[in-house]
Amino acid sequence: MSLLKDRNFLLLFAGQGISRFGDGLYTAATAWLAWSLTKDPTAVAVVSVSAFAPAFVATFVVASYADRRDRRKLMIATDLARVAVVAVASVLLFLGLLNLPLLVATTALLALIGAPFAPARNAIVTQIVPDDRLQQANGLLQVAFRAAFFVGPLVLAPLLAFGSLQSALVVNGLTFLGSAAAVAAIRVTRPAPTSGQTGLWADLSAGLRAVRAAPDVLVVIVTFVLALALTNGFLTVGLVAVVGQGGQYGLLLGVAGVAEVVGALLLAGLRIRRLAPAAVLAWALLGIFRAPLGTVTSPAVATVLLTATGLASALTDIPLIALVQQRIPSHHLAKALGLWEAGVAGALAISPFVASTAITLAGVENAFLLSGAAVVVLAATATLTLACVGARQPGQEPFVTADGTASVAAPEKGPRSSAPASRSWTGWSS
Repeated sequence: MSLLKDRNFLLLFAGQGISRFGDGLYTAATAWLAWSLTKDPTAVAVVSVSAFAPAFVATFVVASYADRRDRRKLMIATDLARVAVVAVASVLLFLGLLNLPLLVATTALLALIGAPFAPARNAIVTQIVPDDRLQQANGLLQVAFRAAFFVGPLVLAPLLAFGSLQSALVVNGLTFLGSAAAVAAIRVTRPAPTSGQTGLWADLSAGLRAVRAAPDVLVVIVTFVLALALTNGFLTVGLVAVVGQGGQYGLLLGVAGVAEVVGALLLAGLRIRRLAPAAVLAWALLGIFRAPLGTVTSPAVATVLLTATGLASALTDIPLIALVQQRIPSHHLAKALGLWEAGVAGALAISPFVASTAITLAGVENAFLLSGAAVVVLAATATLTLACVGARQPGQEPFVTADGTASVAAPEKGPRSSAPASRSWTGWSS
C-alpha cells in the first residue's frame, strides 16, 4: 500500500474513485429515468446500449490523441466537457423537457466525449509508477474503480427519497469536477515526442503494428473481449432467470461486486511474474465456477459460486493492463489500451443478447453450462497460443520501434517513464 503515500498516485486513485462513483450513480439514474419515462424495458436497454456503442466506435481512434497530446490535459478537458453535458441534461430534466430521445442522445454524447479518458488514464499510470509496481498500481486503481462503481447505484435510493433524479445528475457532475481537480493537481512529465509529426491514420496504423508485434498482448486482449461477450450477459440476464426474485438478485450481484473488489485488493499485494498466462487462465477459472450456476437452487451455493467468479474476474483485467503497459511503447500505449477498451464496449453491448439467445434456445441450465465450457475452451486455446508465440530463444524477445515495426535486436536500455527508478513506491464485471 506504499503507493498510496505517493502524492501523484494518491491523486489519481482518489480522483478516479470519485469519478467512477459518479459513473455508477449515473448508470443507475439513467436506467431508472428511462423506465419512469416509458415503463418499457426496451427503452432501458436502448439507453444502456447508447452508453456502450459510441465507445466501441470511437475509443481506439480518439486514443491516438492521448498518445500524441498531453494525457493529463486531455483527461481534464474530457471531465470538464462531461460536466457541461450533465449540466444541460439536469436543466432539461428540471424544465420537464428530457424525453427518451434526448436521454439517449445525452448518454451517447457523454460516452463519446469520455472515450479517450480511460486509455489516457491507464497510459498515464506509466508516467507515475515504475515498471515493477505497475501490477500493484493497477490493482489499487481497480479497487477504487470497482468499489466506487458498486457504491454509486446504492446512493440513488436515498437521493430519490430525499431529493430527485435531478439531484443525482448534479452529484454526477460534481464527481467529474472532483476528478478534473485531482488530475489537474498531478505533476507528471510528458513523454518525449517521437521524431516528426504523425497524422491520425498513420498513427493508428503504427499502433496496430505495435500490438501485432507483441503477440502475447494481442492474444490476451482478444481472449478478454471474446470471453466477456460469452459471460457478461449471464451475470444480468442469466442470473435473473436463475434467481427469479428481485431481492435475491440484487444481493447476489452485490456479492459478486464485493468479491471483485476483494480480488483486486489481493492482487495489489501480489506479484505475478507471468502476466499473460495468468490473465487468460483466470477466464478458465471463471468458466469452471460459472458453468454450474444455472443448476443451483440454493442461494448459499450461488453465493459461493459468484464469490469465486468475482475473485477470478479481478485476475482477468489487472494483469492484462500491466502487460500492455510493460510491452507496448509509451507513444503507442493509449492506442493499445483504447483497442482493448473498444473491444470491451462492443462485448458489453452484445453480451446480453448472447445470453438471452442461449437461454431461449438451450434453457437456463444448458446455457450456463455452454457458456462456462466455451470460456474454458477459449482460455485453454489462448494458453496454448501463448506457449507457441513464446517459444523463442532467450534474448530474442521482439520490441517495437518508433514507427511501430518489430525488431529482435535488444533495444537500448533506458527508463520507460519519468518516474525515478530509485523512488519508493508501495485502469469489467464478468
